[in-house]
Amino acid sequence: MSTSPATAGPAPRLPRFEEFRAPPQWRAIDFISDLHLQASQPATCAAFEAHLLHTSADAVMILGDLFEAWVGDDARDGAFERGIVETLHEAASRRRIAFMAGNRDFLVGSELLGACGMTALPDPTVLLAFGERVLLTHGDALCLEDTAYQRFRAEVRTEAWRDAFLARPLAERRSIAERMREASRAHQAGQREELWADVDAAAAVQWMRATGTSVMVHGHTHRPGDQVLAPGFMRMVLTDWECDRGSQRAGVLRLSERGFERVAPATGS
Repeated sequence: MSTSPATAGPAPRLPRFEEFRAPPQWRAIDFISDLHLQASQPATCAAFEAHLLHTSADAVMILGDLFEAWVGDDARDGAFERGIVETLHEAASRRRIAFMAGNRDFLVGSELLGACGMTALPDPTVLLAFGERVLLTHGDALCLEDTAYQRFRAEVRTEAWRDAFLARPLAERRSIAERMREASRAHQAGQREELWADVDAAAAVQWMRATGTSVMVHGHTHRPGDQVLAPGFMRMVLTDWECDRGSQRAGVLRLSERGFERVAPATGS
């Protein structure tokens, strides 16, 4: 797995780090991300639903990009979205479901979280569990080489941009999101995958030093694997999910008293 060089540029100002302390009775926590759920990918949605409802873990932490696009909580009444909300709500009655926004679903708000029974997980968050301190993030804020994206990210995360966008009619917001996805797909198609921006190693280590963590778990890059970023500092990258195009790619990172392990999604069978 490649990583951006430490000389990519000055690290950004440190963000605010929240903490999440796991209850002492928990025995396992699952981490997933980058499911990009959408109506056109029913097999991926079914795999997500099966794992959410049948995993043996006490909690599932979704570290961003649950949806291919989320244009506002009023979209939850659509036929496809309503099914996902019902699945999340049922799962949340059995175990803790925590959600961290990604670059595709940063507009998820309190209304959707409440309807699903999900716990909001700020980005970044330090998880305290099983005697460990683990840094959790979606990962996009650390992809510093993609300066155009970082400028876009800074703009759309402002309250003014959010309010103005959400004031548009739902149909218009859906149309805008589709055009943005098409532009993103066209941009990626013109680049080799290994040239896509990755997490900046120096900035990631800076975050971990500041939080007293030695392991960072993130998604976003679609490059699953484990990597030592510097002596004593490791990142674990989550698998993106794609079960509709023959690849059958899906995976779960689990943390328990035994440490980290990568497991297949639960099927309920």
